Amino acid sequence: MVEQHAPHLDTVFHALGDATRRRMLRDLAQAERTVGQLAEPFTISLAAASKHIKVLENAGMIRREVRGRTHVCRLDPGPLASAHEWLSMYERFWTDRLDALDRLLREEDARNAEKPQGDSHE
Repeated sequence: MVEQHAPHLDTVFHALGDATRRRMLRDLAQAERTVGQLAEPFTISLAAASKHIKVLENAGMIRREVRGRTHVCRLDPGPLASAHEWLSMYERFWTDRLDALDRLLREEDARNAEKPQGDSHE
C-alpha cells in the first residue's frame, strides 16, 4: 500500500496539477519526444517548456537523455502507478458507497412494487 504522506506523492500530484504537464505526459505515453517536440503544441517558449519538464523530472515521471545537442524525454510510469494506487483507495470507498446506495434504492423499489396501486392517499 502507498504511504499517504509519502513526499513523492506530493511532487507527483503537483506535477499533474498543470494541464500543460498532463498533455506532455500524454504525448510521452505515445513515444519519446525532444524538448522542442514537447513544447510545439503550446504557445510557450523552450525555456518555459523546460521548466515544465523539470517539474516532471523532479516528480520522477520522465527521464531526459542528452543525445548530442538534443534532449530526448521519455515517460517513466512508476510514479503514476503510485498515484494510481493511492487514488484506488478512494475508488474502492466510492464503489462501496454507490453499491450501498444501489441496494437501498432496489429495496425501496421492491417495497413500492408490493404496495397496492389504488392506494394513493397516504
